[in-house]
Amino acid sequence: MAKVCVPLAKGFEEIEAVSLIDVMRRGGIDVVVAGVNETLVTGANGITVQADTDIKNVVADELDMVVLPGGWDGTYALAEDPTVQSLLKEMKAKEKVVGAICAAPFALKAAGVLGEKYTCYPSVEEQIGNLEGYTDAQKVVEDGKVMTSRGPGTAICFGLAIVRRLVGEETYNQLRAGLLADYC
Repeated sequence: MAKVCVPLAKGFEEIEAVSLIDVMRRGGIDVVVAGVNETLVTGANGITVQADTDIKNVVADELDMVVLPGGWDGTYALAEDPTVQSLLKEMKAKEKVVGAICAAPFALKAAGVLGEKYTCYPSVEEQIGNLEGYTDAQKVVEDGKVMTSRGPGTAICFGLAIVRRLVGEETYNQLRAGLLADYC
């Protein structure tokens, strides 16, 4: 069974985090929600989520992917947290998949793991700096071992793309149909 870590830092975007966690779990992925500096993590819109563990307990060797939800405060915290940044670098070194949605590709860039091609929330590309590699024409961009998505409205599509990559086309198609996600 594939295993994915979703780190949550204060100020994360709730729609993105919960949608990703839900879709991946429906797809049969073991999702570990890891709190950054707290177990009860409050998102950008005041919704509190209880993490399964602390990010300091997460081991790259046990994971297939790390995926970051957006939300500016949460993104900045992920970009500044040494444990998260180290985990992202280790995932890249071990040739494992990393992903981010909305503002969170900024945290991938901070770790030096963002691919050449990416998407993100509009205007965040200006802070990332690689304008040649940015596209807003796709909901999900895959560049080697890096997956990125645009924002809250693309979270289900992003979760489905992760399921397709880690579990397979058959599960992706079944889950997509069951979620009525024809737009993905």
